[in-house]
Amino acid sequence: MREVGMFEAKTHLSALVDEVARGETVIITKRGHPVAQLTPPEAPNRRAAVTAAQTLRDMRKRIGWATTEEILQMRDEGRR
Repeated sequence: MREVGMFEAKTHLSALVDEVARGETVIITKRGHPVAQLTPPEAPNRRAAVTAAQTLRDMRKRIGWATTEEILQMRDEGRR
């Protein structure tokens, strides 16, 4: 993990983004205090998404009558 000052970050943003693209994390400081962090985005977990979609399909078959909209409504009601 590398720390750079605000001026250096502004001046060399393109190079910092290249570092982040290679998997590095860069902390940006202002007057010596961390104020921002550049990190690579997390790769989406395709397996989890496929599993969740299949779970919804299975639930829909068991319930039979529920539309996608009704399932989402039930989900939202459960969050209250």
